[in-house]
Amino acid sequence: DGITDLMMVLSEDLRIISVNHVFQAIMGIEDPEGRYCYEIFRNERRPCPECPAHKSFLTGEVCRETAIFKVGGRNRQFEMLASPIRDPDNDERRILIFKRDVTLEKEYQAKFYQAEKMATIGMLAAGVSHEVNNPLAAISGFAEGLKRRLLRQEKGQADPRDHEDMKDYVDTILQECRRCQGIVHSLLTFSRPVSAGFSSVSINAVVEDTLKLLRSRMKQKGMELAVRTDLDPDLPMICGDEPQLKQVMLNLLVNAMDAVESSGRESGVITVRTYAEADDGVGLVVSDTGCGIPEENQDKLFEPFFTTKPVGKGIGIGLSTCYGIVKEHSGEIVVFSEPDKGSRFIVRLPAHPEHQCE
Repeated sequence: DGITDLMMVLSEDLRIISVNHVFQAIMGIEDPEGRYCYEIFRNERRPCPECPAHKSFLTGEVCRETAIFKVGGRNRQFEMLASPIRDPDNDERRILIFKRDVTLEKEYQAKFYQAEKMATIGMLAAGVSHEVNNPLAAISGFAEGLKRRLLRQEKGQADPRDHEDMKDYVDTILQECRRCQGIVHSLLTFSRPVSAGFSSVSINAVVEDTLKLLRSRMKQKGMELAVRTDLDPDLPMICGDEPQLKQVMLNLLVNAMDAVESSGRESGVITVRTYAEADDGVGLVVSDTGCGIPEENQDKLFEPFFTTKPVGKGIGIGLSTCYGIVKEHSGEIVVFSEPDKGSRFIVRLPAHPEHQCE
């Protein structure tokens, strides 16, 4: 009872054998013994598909899972750990469950991600406004052309070619409007807050949308910067939070751009590649021909507030944010780098059962 996490022991058929005082304080149930855990936590008649206790019984290993439960009329997020044990009296198998309420922690983390994201959007604002300004200039020009031809028609001075010109002008205006919509959509999906659950996400679309946002900033670097993409057309969808994954992509690309600029060379190359993992997961690689990272700094890259950039270029939260987001998706991120040759960041994201994306 000295443990501050919710704790319970389950039988092999997932009935509750015993609980600690934290269970009673959180759940408000005085006599849970003998009831099924999924009845209490999910109000269901059968075990949850991703039940860590069930997995632990099957594998004999410690299993972890994160899930949302309704407690006191409010959704709470719990990290769960299930560990197999034996009853000392009769050697029957049992499962020891720890549930830690991480709701506040996750809420603060989401606010941190959102604050960093909005700071990044401020950096992108000039480039995005330039991207929108170009199609707006075209729309304005063709609208003026339409107005002139309509005035000629009103005065009875229409040219035989006016009808065809007006049709072309309208088509161009509609095309430029769709271009503006695409740019705004990319920015809006990036800026929206972290969602409560995962949905089906195309990593290729994440790459393409993020590159659209950065196109103008790349042109403003004042150097010859080539961006090459090698995107697997048969890449499977994954379950994830699209705005968070776009934030990872954006941070990796901005770091690559800064590394190429810091190399002192007149040109550089950034390569983005996606590929399917053997287990239906997805791999994402962002490599650059920039300045590289000294070996003694590579172990610190994902620590908060560690940065090798000069003052004014960053405060060292970009890669730590990437690390946190990738871990939230049960993935991994690694770096390979050589000074003066460049860096390669690899993100691996696992496949998830379809029901988690519903």
